[in-house]
Amino acid sequence: MVSYLILTHFKKTAEFVTDDIEDATVNKIALWLCTFTLSVAVCAVLLLPISILSNEVLLTFPQSYYMQWLNGSLIHGLWNLVFLFSNLSLVFLMPFAYFFTESEGFAGSRKGVMARVHEAVVLLLLLALLVLGIVWVASALLHDNMARKSLYDLWEYYLPYLYSGISLFGVLLLLLCTPFGLSRMFSVTGRLLVKPRLLEDVEDTLSCTTFEEESLSRKLKKMRRKASPWQRNLGYPLAMLVLLALTVMCVLMVCFNVLELLLDDTAMPRGMEDPHLGMASFSMFGSLGAAVQVVLILYLMVSSVVGFYSSPLFTGLLPRAQDTNLTQIIANCVSLLILSSALPVFSRTLGITRFDLLGDFGRYNWLGNFYIVFLYNMLFAGLTSASLIKTVTWAVQREPLVAHPHTLHPRQTSAQSMDTHTHTQSPSSQYR
Repeated sequence: MVSYLILTHFKKTAEFVTDDIEDATVNKIALWLCTFTLSVAVCAVLLLPISILSNEVLLTFPQSYYMQWLNGSLIHGLWNLVFLFSNLSLVFLMPFAYFFTESEGFAGSRKGVMARVHEAVVLLLLLALLVLGIVWVASALLHDNMARKSLYDLWEYYLPYLYSGISLFGVLLLLLCTPFGLSRMFSVTGRLLVKPRLLEDVEDTLSCTTFEEESLSRKLKKMRRKASPWQRNLGYPLAMLVLLALTVMCVLMVCFNVLELLLDDTAMPRGMEDPHLGMASFSMFGSLGAAVQVVLILYLMVSSVVGFYSSPLFTGLLPRAQDTNLTQIIANCVSLLILSSALPVFSRTLGITRFDLLGDFGRYNWLGNFYIVFLYNMLFAGLTSASLIKTVTWAVQREPLVAHPHTLHPRQTSAQSMDTHTHTQSPSSQYR
C-alpha cells in the first residue's frame, strides 16, 4: 500500500487519465508490477535489520511464550522469499512491464491488450535467451567445468552464477554511490534545516534584502524569522554532528574489518544454512551495538540512494511529483531493487554486522575471494574518507565568507555594492 501511494504521487496523471481504454489498462498493469517490485525492494532493505533485531528480542525474552513464533526458520524463509522475488522482478517482471508498455502487437494481428501481451512475452523470451547465452559464454571462459554442467543442470549451476553477477553489479554500484552519498548527506540535510549564523541579526538581514528579488525575501522570512532560536542555533549543529558521527563510525568499522580480514579467516562473509537465533548477540556491545548496526545499515542505504540520484550518470532518473512517466518509474524501481537487494551482502562484506548471509544470498561465487573482499573494503574506506575530508574542509572554508561577507577584498565589496544599487532590477547582477 505504501509503495502504491509513493508511485501514484510521482506518476504522470495524463498517462492514466486517457480516453484510450487499452492504454489505460496497460499502464495500470505496469504500475501494479512496479508496485510489487518496489515492495520487494523495501523488504530487502528491512531484511537484515529485522533479522538483527529478532535475534536481540529472543535474547531478551528467551522463555517468553509470545515470542515462540519468532525463530530461525521464519527468518530463513523470509530471506529466501526476498531473494526469489527480487530476482523474479529483475529478470522477468520489470522487463515485461517495459516491453508491455512499449508494444503495440505484431503486424497483422488483432489489436488489443492480448496482442501486446503476446509481443511482450516473445520479446522477453528473446531477451532471456540472449542473457543466458552471454552469461553461459562468460562462465565457460572463467569456469569451464561449471559451464558444461550448467547445460544439464540449469537450476543448480547456471542460475546461481547469474545471480552472483547481478549481486556483484549491485555491490559495485553501492561502492560508487555510498561514499558520494555520505558526503552529499551534509548538503541535503543543510537544505532542510535553518543554518545558524554567528553574530548575525535576523532583522538586520531582512532589512538588507529590500533591493533583492521578492522571492528571496519571502524565502528568508519563511525560514529564518519563523525558526525559533533553538532551531536556528541547535538543530543544524546537532544534525551535522550526528551525520559526522555516523559516517566516522562506518569508516572505523570498515577499518577494523580490514584488520580482521588480515588476521582472522572467520571475518570473511559466508552463508549460513541453519540460523540459530537467540543464542548470542551479533555485536560485542550487546543490544546497544546491535541497535547501532541497524542504524548504520539504514543510514548507508539512505546515503546510497542520495548518492545514486546525485550522480551525473543517474540524475536524469530523479522522479518529480506528478511528472514522472511510466518508463522512468520502471527504471527507478529496477535501480532501487538492485541497490536494496545488494544491501545485505554489502553490509556483511564491510563488516557492519556479523549476521551471516542466509539462503541463496550466501551462495555468491565471489564472496569467498579474499582479494575481492579486501580490496572492496579498502576502496570503500578510502573513498569515504576522501569525500568526508573534502566536504568538511570545503564547509569550513566557505562558512566564514557567508557569515562575514565584509571580510572580502575592499574593491570586490565596493564593486558588489555599486552593482547592487545600480542594477536592482537584474537578478543575474545580484548573484554576481
